[in-house]
Amino acid sequence: MENALLIGLSRQTTLERQLGVIANNIANVNTTGYKADQSLFEEFLTSGAHEDNFVGSDRKVSYVQDRGTYRDLSQGPLQQTGNPLDVAIDGDAYLAVQAAGGERYTRDGNLQLNGQGQLTTVGGDVVLGNAGPIIFQPTDHDINISPDGTITVVEGNAHTDSIRGKLRLVSFTDGQSLQKQGNNLYTAGDGAAAQPDLKATVRQGYVEKSNVNSVAEMSRMIEVSRTYSQIANMLQQQSDLHKNAINQLAEIPT
Repeated sequence: MENALLIGLSRQTTLERQLGVIANNIANVNTTGYKADQSLFEEFLTSGAHEDNFVGSDRKVSYVQDRGTYRDLSQGPLQQTGNPLDVAIDGDAYLAVQAAGGERYTRDGNLQLNGQGQLTTVGGDVVLGNAGPIIFQPTDHDINISPDGTITVVEGNAHTDSIRGKLRLVSFTDGQSLQKQGNNLYTAGDGAAAQPDLKATVRQGYVEKSNVNSVAEMSRMIEVSRTYSQIANMLQQQSDLHKNAINQLAEIPT
């Protein structure tokens, strides 16, 4: 019975953590460029309680252990916004931005201009081009962003295009190595280095929505909640059996 209690508690612990991952996914269902997290579990084997006077060896007891999480890197659906500064990345690349803590990476292409004419994210991080920050002039209009990320404008009353920069698109050998930093930003993990991505393209006037499947996540949340309750009932039954056994053994025949 003790093993049953420990196994049930190990499963409840992992379910609680899984529920936190699911809740975070649901909370970000409308976050531009968000990538859903998924839980990883594995079997953890250990011997049961034993004493030296047992004959033979105990059988291994199988516990549940949460190994960690991984990101679903599949591309989310594209949504047209009509904003000429918005871009959606078609491919595995990320936009490079300059944040307070250094260079960061994002799939959030909902962009805007700050007071200095710099292209920034909604959070205010400066979007980097191949030659540094991308800066617009007050008289710039008819902004065009080509599929390779080159940004051109018509300046003032001129009839020729002027280049304002080219979006710096980068990718990583292992996308799972990126670490979340909040505000929809990632930082390169240990040993990971950003490499120029020449295959990805951008679509002007679109943003990539979250790849969270809200229906699937809600169904998973219900499933996890029900499983947690079932295990709680099982643990209560095991506890009652244990208590009844002790009470009966303590009874003195008259």
